[in-house]
Amino acid sequence: MRIEAELKARLRDPDLVRETLDHQATSATSIYRDTYYDCSDGSLTAIGRELRVRTVTSNEGRRVLLTHKSPMVDEASHSKPEDETEVADAEAIDTILRSLGYNPYISFEKHCVNWQFRARGRAMLATMVTVPELDGTFLEIETIVDSLDQLPAALEAVRLQMYDLGITEDDLSTMDYTEAVTEHRDHHQATSS
Repeated sequence: MRIEAELKARLRDPDLVRETLDHQATSATSIYRDTYYDCSDGSLTAIGRELRVRTVTSNEGRRVLLTHKSPMVDEASHSKPEDETEVADAEAIDTILRSLGYNPYISFEKHCVNWQFRARGRAMLATMVTVPELDGTFLEIETIVDSLDQLPAALEAVRLQMYDLGITEDDLSTMDYTEAVTEHRDHHQATSS
C-alpha cells in the first residue's frame, strides 16, 4: 500500500519559505489542471475516495496522471493511500472514465513550485501552491510510505521539516482544495445572482 504522508500549511511569508527551500533544492514550476470524477450519485466522494486526472504543464513538457486515492487513514493530516500512473492522453482517459460511469464534477488549476530533496533520511517533495480562485499561498510537504505502521514516523519527519521552514502548528491546515473551490464558486454564484 502506497500512502502519501502529507501536511499542508497556509503560508504567512511565502517569499521567505521559497528562499529557504531554494537553498535545499532546485525548484521546478508547473501548472496542474485537475479534474475530479465521481459516480452520478456522488458515492466515491461520499466515502472519501478520489478519482483524478491531472495534466501537468511545465518547461519540460506535458504529463497526464491518473490518480485514485482511498479514504484517509489519518484524521489529523488527512493522509490517504494513493495509486497513480502516467497516461498518454487526457482526452482518451476522460472518454474511458465517462464510459465507465464516472463524470467530471470539478476542475481547477493549481500553480505549483516543487522542490525534491532528502531530509531526515526520507525523500520529500515540497510544493508551494496557489489556486487562482482562492486567497493565500499554501505549502504541502509529502513523503511516501509503504504501510500504515510507517505513517506516524513519516508524518513527524514532515512536521519537523515544516518547523524548519518557520511554519507553526497554527499554520497547518487540512483544507481540501476541491471543497474550497466549490465553496468559492457557490459563494460567487450566489452573490452574482
